[in-house]
Amino acid sequence: MNTEATTPKAEFTQRFTSTRRSARLARHLAVHQPDGWGIPYGSDVSDEAAQIVAELAANAITHGRVPGRDFELHLRLMEASLRIEVSDTRGEREPAPGASAPDAETGRGLLRVAALAKDWGASGRPVGKTIWAELAWPEPLSRSVAVPRHAPAEPAPRSR
Repeated sequence: MNTEATTPKAEFTQRFTSTRRSARLARHLAVHQPDGWGIPYGSDVSDEAAQIVAELAANAITHGRVPGRDFELHLRLMEASLRIEVSDTRGEREPAPGASAPDAETGRGLLRVAALAKDWGASGRPVGKTIWAELAWPEPLSRSVAVPRHAPAEPAPRSR
């Protein structure tokens, strides 16, 4: 088994309350966390990750919401891809991208995810489901995870 292809270089997981504000925060974290891993903010991959998380988080709070239960964002940095997972607590609703009525205001989110991701799908979990998408970039990152570009400054020496 090739462990390099399946072993994450870095991971990030955060739970959120099922609110619009939390969906916005999830999208924000989905671009800033990878920036620290070497995927530049504002790059194509960063922008695509933001769009995918926006769609999946919106679906989680709209269609996957169970009162009093959270949704979860999980980012996994692989050698040549970024895997995005959004989990909710409603397992009986299977995701299905489909054609909406031409004048419908909703119903195209998973079509957007399918268009942006190199691969995507859904998997069950003990409570709920996980929708995942993978984004690739042209050049794999170096073997080690990049050091955050915005490293904190050294603390000033304390005077006595």
